[in-house]
Amino acid sequence: MDHNLTPASPFDSARALELAQQALAVEAQALQQCAQRLQQPDTGAHFARALSTILAARGRVVVMGMGKSGHVGRKIAATLASTGTPALFVHPAEASHGDLGMVRDVDVVLAISNSGESEELARILPVLKRLGVPLVAMTGKPQSSLARHADIVLDSGVEKEACPLNLAPTASTTVQMALGDALAVALLDARGFRAEDFARSHPGGALGRRLLTTVADVMRAGDAAPSVPLNADFSQVMREMSAKGLGATLVVDADARVVGIFTDGDLRRLLESGTDLRQLSADKLMHANPRSIRPDALAADAAHLMEQYRINSLPVTDAEGRLVGALNTHDLMLAKVI
Repeated sequence: MDHNLTPASPFDSARALELAQQALAVEAQALQQCAQRLQQPDTGAHFARALSTILAARGRVVVMGMGKSGHVGRKIAATLASTGTPALFVHPAEASHGDLGMVRDVDVVLAISNSGESEELARILPVLKRLGVPLVAMTGKPQSSLARHADIVLDSGVEKEACPLNLAPTASTTVQMALGDALAVALLDARGFRAEDFARSHPGGALGRRLLTTVADVMRAGDAAPSVPLNADFSQVMREMSAKGLGATLVVDADARVVGIFTDGDLRRLLESGTDLRQLSADKLMHANPRSIRPDALAADAAHLMEQYRINSLPVTDAEGRLVGALNTHDLMLAKVI
């Protein structure tokens, strides 16, 4: 095959845009037709049976597909797994050479093939039947070999591909992908899947950080949290602020309860007013009764509190108001909470 083909004619941007728009229109129409089919009693019943079969399974959804359908299948398996339905992808060709051992009788197989005549899938259908594994077929040909062997058929048929030659899998794979998403969405709702559950399967993502990271995970604890007693003089307050780098120091009473805070902003305002700070102790410098947060609160809640009250630092206290830590917006940024 010649991989250095040159255009038969000069590039025509107007035609290119027209073809692009046509491709999108064809795929949009295919999705609309798929949605309309689900409103039909028979098609809707098959979709509902697929859902109930998967929900009742004690194992996983084993997704299979060849070629472009295989690429779609990998994405569907990943989407199912991340939304509360255990799933994995098994390549049909590899299944014939040992990978079929991954499939158990407690699983459900979702086989994807637009033609429904994939040789690699056909080869393993008898084995799946002997295992007694429920077989859900997603195919564009409801009368195909795959559909005839399946327990449940999901119709992913399209009138034509978006490819101008009507050859390359385009609209058909779009509908397959969308049907997989429809299954995942319906299943997550049926399972009562929540945003917190999604975050647990995405701990490295932004949502995971927002919903799983607590204040205790990001706060400066112990001696790293700046604090001074009520009677600390100005020099002691400044040394503590400089040493701990929070941009503030907390003022605590004899029982380690937080009674005030003194920040860089407070320092600037007092300097601008001409106040002689050297004669003032911490109880005269501080802003009393500062906002605080508990260590078991979400770090995202701390970020919201800071934004709401336009503050940059927060003391972290226990139920009795005793100091257990501190954090500022920089700590939240480092943790990628904000």
